[in-house]
Formats: sequence, C-alpha cells, structure tokens
Amino acid sequence: MQAGFLCLESGLVRSKNSINVAAKNISDFVVSSTIFWAVGFAIMFGDSVSGFFGTSYFFFGQGAGPLLITTFLFQMMFCGTAATLVSGAIAERMTYSGYLLLTITITLLIYPWVGHWAWAGIISGKATGWLELLGFVDFAGSTVVHAVGGWVALAAILIIGPRIGRYDVSGRRIPGSNLPMAILGGMLIWFGWFGFNGGSTLGWTDAVPAILLNTCLAACWGGIAATSLKYIADGYIDVVHIMNGVLGGLVAITANCHAVSVSSALVIGVIAGIIVFYGERWMESRQIDDAIGVVPVHLFAGIWGTLAVALFGDAEKLGTGLSMLEQLQAQLTGIVAIGAYSFITAFAILRLINHFHPLRVTEKSELIGLNVAEHQVTTEVFDLLSAMNHQQRQADFSLRVPVEPFTEIGQIAQQYNRVIDKVNEEIQQRDEAFFAFKQSEYRKGAILDAAMDCIVSINNRGEVQEFNPAAEQCFGVSLKQVLNRNFFTVFMAEKSRKMALQSLAQGFTVSEDLVLRRRNITELTRYDGQCFTAEVVVTQTTDIKDKNTEYTLHIRDITQQIKLQNRLKLLAYNDPLTGLYNRTYFMSNLEQRINFHRKTSGTVVLMFLDLDQFKKINDTLGHKAGDELLCAVASRLSEVTREHDLVGRWGGDEFVVVLSGDLTEKNAVNKAQQILDVMRKPVQLTGNTLTVLTSIGIALSDNGSINADRLLQHADLAMYQAKEAGRNIYRVFTSDMEITAQQQFHYEAALANAIKNNEFFLQYQPKVSCETNEIVGFEALIRWQHPAYGLISPAEFIPIIEKSNLIIDVGEWVLSETTRQLAEWRQQGLPLVPIAVNISGRHLHDQSLVPFVEHITQKYAIRSDLLELEITEGVLTGNTEQSIAAMKELKETHIKLSIDDFGTGYSSLSYLKKFPIDILKIDRSFIGECDSRNDDAAICIAIITLAKSLGLQIVAEGVETGEQLAFLKQHECDVYQGFYFSKAVAAEQIPTLLASVASVTTS
Repeated sequence: MQAGFLCLESGLVRSKNSINVAAKNISDFVVSSTIFWAVGFAIMFGDSVSGFFGTSYFFFGQGAGPLLITTFLFQMMFCGTAATLVSGAIAERMTYSGYLLLTITITLLIYPWVGHWAWAGIISGKATGWLELLGFVDFAGSTVVHAVGGWVALAAILIIGPRIGRYDVSGRRIPGSNLPMAILGGMLIWFGWFGFNGGSTLGWTDAVPAILLNTCLAACWGGIAATSLKYIADGYIDVVHIMNGVLGGLVAITANCHAVSVSSALVIGVIAGIIVFYGERWMESRQIDDAIGVVPVHLFAGIWGTLAVALFGDAEKLGTGLSMLEQLQAQLTGIVAIGAYSFITAFAILRLINHFHPLRVTEKSELIGLNVAEHQVTTEVFDLLSAMNHQQRQADFSLRVPVEPFTEIGQIAQQYNRVIDKVNEEIQQRDEAFFAFKQSEYRKGAILDAAMDCIVSINNRGEVQEFNPAAEQCFGVSLKQVLNRNFFTVFMAEKSRKMALQSLAQGFTVSEDLVLRRRNITELTRYDGQCFTAEVVVTQTTDIKDKNTEYTLHIRDITQQIKLQNRLKLLAYNDPLTGLYNRTYFMSNLEQRINFHRKTSGTVVLMFLDLDQFKKINDTLGHKAGDELLCAVASRLSEVTREHDLVGRWGGDEFVVVLSGDLTEKNAVNKAQQILDVMRKPVQLTGNTLTVLTSIGIALSDNGSINADRLLQHADLAMYQAKEAGRNIYRVFTSDMEITAQQQFHYEAALANAIKNNEFFLQYQPKVSCETNEIVGFEALIRWQHPAYGLISPAEFIPIIEKSNLIIDVGEWVLSETTRQLAEWRQQGLPLVPIAVNISGRHLHDQSLVPFVEHITQKYAIRSDLLELEITEGVLTGNTEQSIAAMKELKETHIKLSIDDFGTGYSSLSYLKKFPIDILKIDRSFIGECDSRNDDAAICIAIITLAKSLGLQIVAEGVETGEQLAFLKQHECDVYQGFYFSKAVAAEQIPTLLASVASVTTS
C-alpha cells in the first residue's frame, strides 16, 4: 500500500513537487517503522496500565513468536499508513523537516496510544484497552488508522493554511501532474486493502473470503455513488471523484467487513461515496485545502464505517454481547475519544512546533516547487523557465536552453533555441560592426595609454609608429626618441634580430620566430642595453590587402614571472629545508623508473630510512638542532649515492633513496650498509656530539613487477621490521612481512570489539610454595578466542593492545574479571589466595587505576591484598620517579605489587629499594638453565639474595623440571610457577586442582 500511496500522491500534486512527495513517502515509512519498532509497539501492545498504554515490547523482536511478529508487521504498516495520509494532505507547502516532525508526532504520541485503547487485546485475545472493554469494535482501522490520520491531517491543514493561489478563483482546483499515475496508485491501494482487511484475521479462516467480497463491493459502490453525484451536479465525470469514492468505500468497510452481510457492504459503500462527495464540497466551501482529499475520504468515511459496525454488524460475529443501541454508544464513545485526543494533541504539538520552527516553506520555495527548494532536483519545465528567466535578467542570449528530446517541453525548448540562435546571429553582427568601429576610433587613444603592457605599433618596415606610456617606462625611452626608428634594430637582442626581421618580411607568418596571434617568448634589450625576457604577441591592425600594413606588438616583461615559476618549481619538487626532492617529485620519478624497467630489463631498489630516537633530539636540543641534523643526514646521503640515484625527504625524520639499473639484492644490501656506516659517524649539534642511528627498509622491483605505491609499502614494512629487530640495521622485504602486517591489521580491527563480544577469557597458572608445595596464589593470564581466527596467541595480540588505546580497557577488564572470579570462588567455599594481574606502564601511570581498583574490590567485597599487580621492569626504567609515585598510591589501597621479568631491564639498585614492592619475580630466561649453567645460576642466586636482603618475596617463573625446582629450594626461593607444576588452567578447573593439591599435601 505504501507504493500505492506514493503513486497516488505523486500523481495528484504538481510535477514541481512530485519528487518531494516521493521523498516524503519513503521517509514517512522509514521513520514511522523505526519509531514503532522501538517504542510504538510497546505502547500499543505492551502490558497495559489501566487500559491506557502498554509498558513492554520496547525495541521489539527478541524472543518474539510468529503470531507476535505478524501482528507487529501489520501494525507497523498501519502506523506508516496513518503517517503517510497526514503528509499527503499537506503536500506542496510543508517543509521536509516538518514532514518528519509530523511523522514522529503521530507515530510516537498518537497512533500507538489510541491503538492501545482499541486493540491492546489482539495478541492475548482478551479485551484490555479501555475502549475494548466498553465493546468498541474497529476491525481493521477505519477509526484507529484512517480517522486518526484524518484528524491529524485536519489539524495540520488548519495550522499551515492553503496552497498559494488555491482559492484565488472560485471553484479553482490545482491540477495534478499525472492522473494515470494517481489512478495506478489507487488501484495498488485497492489491491493492498485486500491484504490488510483479510490479513487482520491473523490467519486464513473461513471468514476471509467474505471479508474480501465485502471489501470489493464497498469499494465499487463507493466509486459508483461518488461518480454519479459528480455527474448529476456538474454534468461530467471526474476521474479523481471515482478514485476518492472507491477509497471512501474501502475506508468505511474496513471497520466492519468481518461482521456485515453482502447487501450491508453495498449500502455502506454507497453511503461512504455520498459522504466523500459532500465532504469535499464542504471542505471547498470552508477553504480547507486538502491536497489529496484525506479528510473527506479517510476521516469522514472512517467515522461512518465505525458507526456502521453498530448499525449493520451481526451481533454474534461482533461478540461484544451488546445490543445495537449499546454498541452504537460504544462506537460513538470510541470515535469521540480517539478523535478528540488525536486532533487536540496534534493541533497543540504542531502549533508549538510551528511557533519555534515554521512548518511551512517560504513563498519563494512554494512557487519554484519543493523538488528544487527542498531537494535541489529540477524538472524539464523548471530548467526551461530558469534558463529563459536568466536570459531575461542578464540580457544574455548566448546560452541555449536545455532540450530534452522527444517531449513536449523539449520541442518548445528546441523551437525557442532556433529563435535565440537567430537573435544571437543578429547580435553578433551588430557587435562585430561596433567592435570594428571601436577599434578604428580608439586604437591610438585611451587603450594605449591605460594599458599595463607595452603596446608598440610598427609599419611593414618595422618603424615605430606608436609607443605607449608602459613601453616608455619598460624600455627607458620616450616615443619622440624612437619614432620612425626600426624597433628590431633598437630593441631586439642581436642573436634574435636577423630572424625577427625575416619574420617581419614574411608578414609574421613564418613559424621559426615571431608569429601572428601567438605568444612568442624572446629576448629584448632596454635602451641602456639591459636584456630581459619578454612575451610578444603580434597582431595585424590593418586590412590584409592594404599595402601599408601595420602591426601592433603587445609586449610583457616576464622576468619576474620566470623567476616565480622557477621558485614555484623548486618548491613543488624540493624539500625547502634539506634541498632534497620532496614526496611529489620522488613518487613521480619512482613511477617513471619502474615504467622504464617494464620495457627494459633492470631492477629498482627503494630504501626507506627512519632516524631512530629523532624526537628525543627535538625535545632535548630544540627543533633548530633537529633541522640541522636533518640537513646533515641529507648531505651524507648525497655523499654515498651515485649521481643518477634519487634521494628524497619523505617527511619528518624519514628519507627515501632509489637506485635503478642492473642491480641485485646484494648491491642493495651493500649500499644500505654504506649508508649505515656513514650515518653512524658522529655529528656536532649545538656543542653536542651525537651519533645518528638509522633503520632502513629495502624493497626491490624487478623488471617493473611491483608498482610505486606497493614498493613503498614494502620498504616501509621492512623498515619497521628493522626497528623491531633492534634499530640501526637494515632489513630486506619478504612476503612474510606483508602477511604479518595484514594479520596484525585484522587482529587490531577485531580487538576493538573483543571485550564487547566476550571473546577474551582468563586462565590461571598456580604459584606454588617451594617448601610445602602448596598453592599460594595464581597468575591471571588473558586469552583470546576469536570466532573466525580461533585461539590467538598472547604473543600476537598483546603487543598490538599495548600500542593501542585499548590497553587500559583490557587491563580494567582483566582486573574486574579476576575480582569477580575471586568472589565466585568465595561463594563456592574455596580458600582464597592472591591472584597476580599484569598491567602496562600506561595503565600504571593513568589516574583512573587506583579509583578503579577501589571500585571493583568494594563491588565484589574482596580484600585488596588478594590482588597483586605485576609490573615489568622495563616499565619502571622509563620514568622512575613517576612510577614510584604511582606505586605508592596503589600501596595505600593495601594491594600487593611485584616486579615481573626482573633481570631483563636496567633498574638502578638505588631506585629498586625505593620501589614500594612486595614481590620480585625472576625472569624465565634465567631459570631455564639455572641448574646447568654457572652464569644463570649466579644471576638467580644474586637476585634471591637481593630480594631477601630487601625483605621481598621471591618468585621464579618458567620452572619446567625437577632439577630447576631442586636448585631453587636449595637457595631458598619462596615460590615458583611453571609447567612443572601446572600450565595455566580455566577457572572451572581450579576447584579440582586445589582439591588434588590438598589431598597430596595431607597424605
């Protein structure tokens, strides 16, 4: 039916507004359906509050059954129909935003409320709404859908007013643009009505055929009645009245089609047609401008159809148990209540909106049409009139009006263009005559004196006849001094003079030097002998048949222009700081080299260089020192590259080098090593001696097999591999790098939703007493189970998290999940032991960490000393004082702190004693061979001794053999963890693990 209303309304409005109507229709349906899904269905069919509104089914769909979904879809369509009716009535004069506000009003504040009163019990089968309880019956919406739309439309029409010109002439109607389209819309609506009336039974029952028959008959006789009255009154048949009579019959039968006989349906349709006819006459007399007849068709006929339930309905089929008079009273109550609520609510809200946000378009917008004013979409007629109006205002007939072939408007435009062409021809002839006269009269007058360029007139012997003021200033000589002297002899540079005189002899038609009507670039000399570059345009100022031919030389000194062009070229292709080629020129040249080697065998080598720790130089020594360093790097790169190699500055501290020719990977590697060697030489900056460390990525394109952008991407990936491998080295691109980069890219994208999608989970690795072999704690280890990629190793996704903004969110999730798990174990009656959680440096220094820890421990009622935060040694070496302050604040919450991977960083022992820590963890790299290598053993003993002296608990990570454990026991290590005792296990396995340890310990 939405398609029908679209065709109907588009056909009944003028073409200048048809696109606006189409946009309004689809917008009405989208907005009304969305609001009805989110809120309207809940208000209409949710759990009832005193029969006035519902309170459940918000954001409908979750767990809904087929019947409920079917009911929702029907009611969503009904809601869209009510909204579409209103916007159709006020078409051609309401703003697009006004349509949307109106749709929101009816969908949110009117339709679902009155729908609850009348239909709330449809789903349960038990009367719930207060009108239902009175016995009010409206089978498929004559009042609830159509009259509601009519009441709101009436309110909107009264507020906005009639269209411009609608009632200027008595009896005048604004014609639609396409009546066949409107009739097609009416037929589609008629067809769709079968679905709405028949489908309102919510099932194929024996009653459906009778409902469809009644619907069809009422529509037919409604059309017959309205058409007959129109013919009797005015003496002709109006197509619109036929269609509105049919629609009026459909609206009237909608309330009662299930409960009336065939003969009653016929009578209902006839009366509906009569009501529509006289309703339109009444609207006309009151100058209430309804663009498509919504009020008489849907409001008046809808009221009649609702009353007909009591007058013609079979009491048994109605099932209300009321007498006819009682039923009529119930129907009247429903009509009045729904009508009053709909009209008053709509009128008040629209009046308020109109006060702050005018709902009607401007007069100008209404006159040009809403297609253009609201949507910037034109039509043939509009384009033609606009073009003609432009010609009238500007008196410019040079532009032809647009012609759309094979249409009436196109034929008019085509004929108009023929007329304009003739006019233009006459205008052109007049302009040419005027121009010739003007040229003849003023050639030696004001134009010469006011011109900024030098204008020199010469005869066919090259003798100066005119010399304007600009020429006098440029050449440094007056007209009196050069009059009748040969211009080329006096002012032409000697090397060009002979060719210029030959061109003069040939009438400036020889293409080797000065040529007529062309911008000729040549060298001229001033009167004092100074040379300058000039642009000379030669024009002939006399008739070609005249023996005394004269020429005008338009001369412009372009010395500054050439300097500017050279400067712009330098700026366009060179880096202003280092003088190296910039990115634009570099990419252009790189592409040229690759294209060359597609035809000629050879290799293009691209090196991408990045200065390591350059930001520290800027931060400590200043940007001036940084700029000096960049210039020094540019100079060194130029030293170690060949003349035909390409060196450029990519941006910031990044440089690029291109080699091409008969090269191999070995040649590229050797050159990269040369660059590293020269870059490692000390450089003096502001009295400081520094060493420039560089990471280089190398990529090769053999015989042009890889294009410039991809080659640059390869070199960039290789450069980042060099940085990750320790910096100050080079790496050659391999396909694995690209695969890894793509994988990291996909992981990074997937990580954004990992927490929301519950893809993370925790495993717990026991921490065991070396002395008693009892479990004294756990370490929580995060795992990621992706639905597509499977179980992803922490080594792959944790570095990505640490570089992203997710690190704090993930850290908080681990802390929250750990605390929640402790609370769950406590509820299960398990003994609680501390659980260690790893946190990043960013999280440690973030001000939200302490409040969050306090929040989760209070939320789950967990003692703070059951949480242990592990901080890697590397984090503490970056900003020691800030780390100490953060750790002291954490200690105030009674939480335990440990240093993880101790021995791998560079912590100062003087700082170590200041750290408010409880535990020191020996890195697994020292444990692996502590029982077999003396150096590892010595390091472990030293760390244990250090921890004991500082009063810290010592934990050994990565214990995998009994020999390693025996070594640790011998040297009085407190706690160990590793595969020797247990891998990390799921939370569900912890009770079993604790029980098995307890039984072993007891035995």
